[in-house]
Amino acid sequence: MAKNSISNSVIRRLPRYYRFLGELETNGYVRISSRELSEKMGLTASQIRQDFNCFGEFGQQGYGYNVSDLRDEIGKILGLDRKTPMILIGAGNLGKAIATHLDFVSKGFTLIGAFDVNPEIIGKNIAGLTVMDVNGLAEFCAENKPVAAILCVPMSAAAESAERLIGYGIKAFWNFTHYDLRMEHKDIIVENVHLGDSLTTLSYGLNALYDK
Repeated sequence: MAKNSISNSVIRRLPRYYRFLGELETNGYVRISSRELSEKMGLTASQIRQDFNCFGEFGQQGYGYNVSDLRDEIGKILGLDRKTPMILIGAGNLGKAIATHLDFVSKGFTLIGAFDVNPEIIGKNIAGLTVMDVNGLAEFCAENKPVAAILCVPMSAAAESAERLIGYGIKAFWNFTHYDLRMEHKDIIVENVHLGDSLTTLSYGLNALYDK
């Protein structure tokens, strides 16, 4: 099946499969059936088989799935072995926390540069990187060829920053601004992250609980 024909809901389940299979592997599991996996993950066995069949035949009838092999295959589908070079734009509190506490390598990326406009932040060290002035972005991108960027800039600067970065060769954005990037460039990938929306969803769940 062509990648562009696979539904977004299936793609968004892949990281969960990968993470869960890693936990099973750590706990000594060698193989597991779709039924057992469904019981542990709260999905139907049919849904799991359909999801995996989008990418090929991974299991064996009567045997199930080899946990390690299946996790490796999903990791390849997710591109976790590529170590895509990534830069951080906006090294304030949020950007610093993301750069410091996230294991980029295990997620398929390598953080190679951090940039900011604030003179008080420029020159500081975060996650082993010296924060650079955004005025040096063009030269840095030309020399180091980053492919993805984390945006932790003010909402007012998000669209302009993205357009500028596209001109420097950036193909994908992990966007933490409050601005939903709707890129006119069809080959650009955007993952908008709204932490506030997630917290609001939690509030909804609590509100529903209180109303019982």
